[in-house]
Amino acid sequence: MEYQENMALPHAAHSRPRDWPSAEDNVFLRRSSGNEKFMQSYARLPIRNFVAPEIVLGAGSLELAGQYACDLSQRRVLLVTDRGVREAGWADKVKRSLALRGLEVALFDQVTASPKSEEVILGARHYLDNDCDLIVAVGGGSPMDCAKAIGIVATNKVSILQFEGVEQITTPGPPIICIPTTAGSSADVSPFTIINDVARRRKVTILSKLLVPDFSLIDPLTTSTMSDAVTVSTGMDALCHALESYVSNASSPLTDLCALESARLISSSLPIVHNDPTDARARDMMMLCSLYAGLAFSNASLGLTHAMAHSLGGLYDCTHGEVNAVLLERVVRFNYPYARDKYDTLERVMFGDAGGKDSLFRRLRELREKLGIRRGLERFGLRREDIPYLGEVTLVDLSLATNPRPATQEDIEGLYEEAL
Repeated sequence: MEYQENMALPHAAHSRPRDWPSAEDNVFLRRSSGNEKFMQSYARLPIRNFVAPEIVLGAGSLELAGQYACDLSQRRVLLVTDRGVREAGWADKVKRSLALRGLEVALFDQVTASPKSEEVILGARHYLDNDCDLIVAVGGGSPMDCAKAIGIVATNKVSILQFEGVEQITTPGPPIICIPTTAGSSADVSPFTIINDVARRRKVTILSKLLVPDFSLIDPLTTSTMSDAVTVSTGMDALCHALESYVSNASSPLTDLCALESARLISSSLPIVHNDPTDARARDMMMLCSLYAGLAFSNASLGLTHAMAHSLGGLYDCTHGEVNAVLLERVVRFNYPYARDKYDTLERVMFGDAGGKDSLFRRLRELREKLGIRRGLERFGLRREDIPYLGEVTLVDLSLATNPRPATQEDIEGLYEEAL
């Protein structure tokens, strides 16, 4: 067809086929009582978007790092990891895969358990000094969050802390490939990065579609070197992702599907891995349900549990998953009247039947204690005199916006007190 400058768009009125009903006679637009019922029913399906990287899942997928990197880079790769992952041998395996494809590799392994803005600056300098054009992150949530932030800082050349909030990034970073070595954080599929602002002693949440990795290579074999403490902590983080995204006020049928299946698998698989770390099938299932939970919260966000855990982690630099585990049951009991049906569904999926608020609270506590997390927040250094500050910080955390029940500072402080 020859291009015409004034060619009508398909939705223009005069381009409509002759047999199309007009707005006046369209049965879906008539204001009949039957049509109104239909439209009311149809409106119950919310408009939602769903973001995700290209995902490669399965044992041995880590070995494909070089193949996928060549789709994005022809020069030099910044490999971001931490020393624990290097000692386990996973970073070296990725480095060899990249080298076999002719790519040069610059290594940055100065990432700590809770990545700090200063580490992001060091990584961005390393990226620029080595003239890299791609980032590959290998590790748990910390290396992957740091890698995302490094890319944004390297491109925008300002502090990562300036991008706090929702969609504040205007210029995208370089391509990024994430290879998770824990089953829980799901940073490999998410549009979030969490960075510790040491000066203000708080964690900064940055949410942007520009942070979604290009590829996620999910290899369950990498979880075989996790300690039991890390297995349990990251597994409980994934469970929190599943439960909070399911009851989120931004959930959708797509996120609900992922969240429910994740909760079901974690409730059965995590105790198995805790009791027998060599159970390969259970480890596979944990990696799978971490992915499901990640897809759910990446598109439905989270809630009060994570908002409180972020605040505590910024002040005391404590283990994120364990803090979530201690807070989860209490936040569920707080939220229950506002999401009763969904919590009952979660309880049936996880435990076989539903007995209400107190029943779910008790079962989540029993699961946590069965996994060896038996003490309260005091073990992480929480002091009563710090609770008002934590309440203030929690109120401005992004995760709170999608909690099913509004929470006041007084509510939040009460939950911290209860969890001591």
